[in-house]
Amino acid sequence: MQGISVCDSVASLHGANPRQACVARNDLRLFSKVNSVNRGAYTWRWCAEKLQKRANGRNMNTTVRTNARWLFGGDGRNSDSNKNAAARLERSESANEDILIFYFQLDLQTRIQYALNIELFDAAKQLREKLAEIETEITRQREAKRGSSKNEAQDKSLDLLRARADLQKAIESENYALAAELRDAVTKLEGDSLALSAKALAYQGVKYEFRLGQKVRHKVHGYRAVICGMDPVCCESKSWMETANVEKLSKGPNQPFYQVLVDVYADPELLVAYVAEENLSEAEESEKGRFEHPYTEFLFFGEDTARDFIPVKQLREKYDQPRYEASGDEDDDDGSTKS
Repeated sequence: MQGISVCDSVASLHGANPRQACVARNDLRLFSKVNSVNRGAYTWRWCAEKLQKRANGRNMNTTVRTNARWLFGGDGRNSDSNKNAAARLERSESANEDILIFYFQLDLQTRIQYALNIELFDAAKQLREKLAEIETEITRQREAKRGSSKNEAQDKSLDLLRARADLQKAIESENYALAAELRDAVTKLEGDSLALSAKALAYQGVKYEFRLGQKVRHKVHGYRAVICGMDPVCCESKSWMETANVEKLSKGPNQPFYQVLVDVYADPELLVAYVAEENLSEAEESEKGRFEHPYTEFLFFGEDTARDFIPVKQLREKYDQPRYEASGDEDDDDGSTKS
């Protein structure tokens, strides 16, 4: 991913006069391949503005503007609470960016369908190609972030086979010095291969205590939140883990971690946190009341009878999670998204 200055035009599919949306922020990053799209370029500013308009309908103008400032590098000067400051150690800009990229994908899919509906087939083709490029890059980055343990295990197994073949050749040629070195290398590769295979199995067989859309409470900081993403282990950077004191957790980084949306009334500056499973608990019935966050508009389809959120189909597919049906929701349909 290449850092760029966001100063692009946002235009309609019809090629109307573009609306400039410039954001001079060093910490904003977009895929370099997204920097220009024929018949309409997209920016994070445009995304935030669209979300603000939706939230404004709920009389959340002031709060959402505060949140949007954080999205683009806000300094959080509106609150100096010690409690909130401790909670913000788990704030994750990479998780926030991941969610906005997901929104970006949903919007591209919607624009492709709209272009097809009005028979702008060339525009639809260009947008579809751009979407394919973005999704390929997202997959590559996700695998790099999570370690791609399955591929690593396969690569290590191939290295082991080559080393064993070289060892056999060295023995047959009576090059015993080389054979001794290769024997040590084979022993090390066998250990590494076994560890990576176990890690790959752990990734595939991980069981999450919480599900997408479930309302939870932070055991330490007390705020209410909603699950919107999950990883089998902590996938943040080493610097983030040091700041968030991950090593002090009883299970450390080797446990499921969740992307959570934090109720803006609890802390309007926190917005998105990355929290270890051991620090979350299911929200009590009395805690499942009003929940406000600008991202619920496109991540969820509404609430089920248990007052948890229903994730949109694309979000479930992203994390390979099954559809959960609360009692009384069997006839509900979540086939469309709000974007």
